[in-house]
Amino acid sequence: MTKILFTDLDGTLLTEDKQISHYTRQILDKWCQAGHKLVLCSGRPLPSIQEARETLRLNYPGMYLIGFNGGCIYECDTDRILYKDGLTLEQSAYVLHAAKAAGIYCHTYSDTEILSPKDGEELAFYRRNIHLPVRFSQEPSTLLTSAPCKCLAIELYDREKLERFRLSLVPWAEGKCTLVYSNQYLLEIFPSTSGKGSAVKKLCSILGIPLSDSFAAGDQHNDISMLKAAGCGIAMKNGADAVKKAADVITAKDNDHDGLALLLEQYL
Repeated sequence: MTKILFTDLDGTLLTEDKQISHYTRQILDKWCQAGHKLVLCSGRPLPSIQEARETLRLNYPGMYLIGFNGGCIYECDTDRILYKDGLTLEQSAYVLHAAKAAGIYCHTYSDTEILSPKDGEELAFYRRNIHLPVRFSQEPSTLLTSAPCKCLAIELYDREKLERFRLSLVPWAEGKCTLVYSNQYLLEIFPSTSGKGSAVKKLCSILGIPLSDSFAAGDQHNDISMLKAAGCGIAMKNGADAVKKAADVITAKDNDHDGLALLLEQYL
């Protein structure tokens, strides 16, 4: 019976220095050699996940990538996008304008670029691991020619300020947009029809794999929907408390000590 693993990257599959340990690679080898599927599922833009896959040499047959918190599903073997979902141009403009008014840095994306209102420490922080090119405009929404998968608000010093911004969007977002943290500095804004959980269900449907044969692993709030959607939701020991509460199982070790691989080996 083919099984499928949806795994987050940062804080889950990868160590804190963004690497894959020798032992974790061995377990992934065994997983894929047994005929099971591997899906890298991240809040990162798709080009960034592709870069990580190449850098980490994760070149297993039958792999899939899910980017933008479920906004894009990509089939590696055929080099094609199977599914894409995005904010409307009007929704994107609203979020970007609201962030500017609140004094919060917020950017959005084209298919290949970050569309940013300014060059500053928030963008520098983000681009430590996300190496996409950047285009600048005081009104990033004017650079959009198609629906972006998400907007991202960043606040490095004042979490309460970022939370006030999130709360200010709640009445407007109800029923149409999801507002969720991917870490303490990053607030993700994307369509309610998107999300990692929706992508898990969508890809399992496309591949004809029952959800009962799916596993999902993560550590942050934006992973909760996929842990709930999958047959087995795995929270990392280093994960947020809310993630652990949503999971079916919690790893005995953290992401720096092969937590996911040690658990995955049991299912092999």
